[in-house]
Amino acid sequence: MKLAILGSGFIARFYADALVGQRRKDEVTIVYSRTLSNAKKFADDYNVPNFTDSIKDCVSHKDVDAVVIALSNDMHLEAVLACAAAGKHPLCTKPLGRTAREALEMLQAVEKAGVTGGYLEDLVYSPKALKSIAAIKSGSIGDVVWAKSRETHPGPHSDWFWDKEKSGGGAIIDLGCHCVELCRSYIGKNIKPVEVICWADTRLHPIDAEDNAVGMVKYENGAIGQFEVSWSFRGGMDLRDEVMGTEGTIWINNFLRTGFEMFTTGKSGTYVAEKAESDSGWLFPVGDEVNELGYNHMFTDMFDAIESNKQPMENFYDGYVVNAILDAAFLSAKTKKWEPVKIEDWRGVAEKKVEKEMTSYDKDYYLIKEETLPSGEKKFIVKNKKTGSIEKR
Repeated sequence: MKLAILGSGFIARFYADALVGQRRKDEVTIVYSRTLSNAKKFADDYNVPNFTDSIKDCVSHKDVDAVVIALSNDMHLEAVLACAAAGKHPLCTKPLGRTAREALEMLQAVEKAGVTGGYLEDLVYSPKALKSIAAIKSGSIGDVVWAKSRETHPGPHSDWFWDKEKSGGGAIIDLGCHCVELCRSYIGKNIKPVEVICWADTRLHPIDAEDNAVGMVKYENGAIGQFEVSWSFRGGMDLRDEVMGTEGTIWINNFLRTGFEMFTTGKSGTYVAEKAESDSGWLFPVGDEVNELGYNHMFTDMFDAIESNKQPMENFYDGYVVNAILDAAFLSAKTKKWEPVKIEDWRGVAEKKVEKEMTSYDKDYYLIKEETLPSGEKKFIVKNKKTGSIEKR
């Protein structure tokens, strides 16, 4: 795959590090930056033969098959429309748009142009997430009742993130997009999200956007997806997921405490991990950051999908649904009420909540819980089928 990269900053460099991580046959042929000197430096650092400060020239270059969009949120729509006009496959970083309206316009543009839109939601592609999703699909934990995803850190690296007009919001749009899509993947992306309730506040920073938020997304089958996000968490980046099912539980620690700990006086001053706040004392490095965050698997899936003329696991429709959920979250944070998720073109299944058949203890009682006491004796909590009384046996 011959690739263009739009952007030369933090995330563009992460992407460049990953682009040949597994397939080892893809090539970045041109890079764009608004500042030509930044484009040249990126080209020099990654041995990219061409660089430019024109989006149109970049995406229409003859040696480009697909375009990796690593730009600020306010530039995603412009970049995707340019790709669609040039007949190139856009692979866009998260979130797809600042709003569902922007995301839907991008989705419609790529579908009209007949190109593949890949949604670069890397955390869904992390090895732990992929294995968890596979385990859930195989029935290992039964029906998912509640999925929780948490992403917190001391705040983003670039100035535009902090500008509400450019970013579209604060911690919700930046981090909540990850959490929402992870929960969707655990619950089932065919299950429709129906409403959201959210608390958000600006607790620490002199900005117009929220720097902390907690929200719950209710799905049509009764499952709940919960997100917790913060730009004021101290101590690095905390990425954790929990998935609770009728037959089991999954607990994932992706980043902060992963079993790799190191103490140093800090004399070397070297990079530790994304959003690390210190380079001395007890540190928590990540063994292979690009791989652990899912970038390698993500790009492999994207390029394989383009070559096979099929949709990647994360596509522009997923990005649109995420934006629709976040729109409802922002509205709920203002109204303090459950707000409906408005999806114009729902492509999943219509699955209503099904009441699970209760387990019988005997002909007169349902079984609520069975446990073994320290003495070895078994205890049963039961419910009378007729009277509803709760008793123990």
